[in-house]
Amino acid sequence: MRPVKVLIYSINFAPELTGIGKYNGEMAEWLAGQGYEVRVITAPPYYPQWKVKEGYSGAKYAKEEWAPGVKVWRCPVWVPAKASGVKRLIHLASFAVSSLPVLIAQLFRRPDLLLAVEPPLVISPASVLLSKLFRTKTWLHVQDFEVDAAFDLGLLPQKPALKKAVLGMERWLMKRFDAVSSISPKMTEKLLSKGVPEKKVRFFPNWVDTSAIYPLPEPVDDYRKQLGIAPDDIVFLYSGNMGAKQGLEIVLDAAERTKAITQIKFMMCGDGVAKEELVRLAGERKLDNIYFLPLQPTERLNALLNTADVHLLIQKGSASDLVMPSKLTGMLASGKPVLATADEGTSVHTVITESQAGITVPAEQAEKLADAVYTLSIERERRATLGSNARIYAEQRLSIESIMRDLDVAFKELLQKTENVHEGGIKVHG
Repeated sequence: MRPVKVLIYSINFAPELTGIGKYNGEMAEWLAGQGYEVRVITAPPYYPQWKVKEGYSGAKYAKEEWAPGVKVWRCPVWVPAKASGVKRLIHLASFAVSSLPVLIAQLFRRPDLLLAVEPPLVISPASVLLSKLFRTKTWLHVQDFEVDAAFDLGLLPQKPALKKAVLGMERWLMKRFDAVSSISPKMTEKLLSKGVPEKKVRFFPNWVDTSAIYPLPEPVDDYRKQLGIAPDDIVFLYSGNMGAKQGLEIVLDAAERTKAITQIKFMMCGDGVAKEELVRLAGERKLDNIYFLPLQPTERLNALLNTADVHLLIQKGSASDLVMPSKLTGMLASGKPVLATADEGTSVHTVITESQAGITVPAEQAEKLADAVYTLSIERERRATLGSNARIYAEQRLSIESIMRDLDVAFKELLQKTENVHEGGIKVHG
């Protein structure tokens, strides 16, 4: 029996350490390990630093074998130093244009399935039209509702005619894929609200390698020593992209409100377009209880996550139900509690409530975030209980093996044109 041929089409891919690129890389490697023939059309790694990684070029085409059974084509892309609304659109369009000839060439090889990953939406038109021409099955995986977020965050102007046109185009495109998935129950509901037929909707959550991210038996002092943080201080850690949709200024507000309590410390680890301004504001406000670290390598991620006494998951209210932060899976697997800014009914609020792995406060309310920081700083036993719940949830619901095996089944059922796929989409065990 010949291997199933899958073509992954996404602007982000490994070796990016966070977000969509990380998941695409792990997915491709897992599929290849199961006998799939995997090809990838992508850009050179640039996220979250918004700078093409050393050793790669943003101006040239390149081909590489990423892992056994995974061939990768890198296409030119323009990466702005500061990603404003217009520049971000040009950035995405540059990849859509440069990748088009590679997409056509790969479709001539007749893959069984084209998996397009959004964002960016701009790769969807070619994915749909060319796949119909070449009679290839199509699957759209939505990691982030970028169109809604772009309007809500002001990256696109709130002009009714423009919004109606763009959302209408998104709706038309989504309905033409053979399957459309997203990463949380709330986000799959949103697919239905956008007109995607229920029989096409799949639930395909992000995962975590629970053998790579796990609670360490002893406190991790390396990072604390490096920053001069005492072993008995209570560390609130934000780790991940520092972009516009996070609204991370609220962490600085919480740090200012709690700076009289010397045992409370804040760590912010990562990169992104907002980091420079956050560092400047922290210095201007003389916040000596907040520490900044660059994005850490994969082999140090577990140690970093175990440095936290509490993980911070911060989002703006306007974007909180348009994305399901990929960083949450690692937080839960580390066995540490999560303090999230998430309004009731949002995806994050649902997961935190269901897992009993932390507490939530309303988005963009610094006073309530600071109150929760203080409460968790003095409730050691509660932190331990919440952290234990987090690990149990990760092991039972978020392991890469169970999620990818369900995806494997769903791929093969789609290719066999079976209508009675798992009702409601891919199921997560538990």
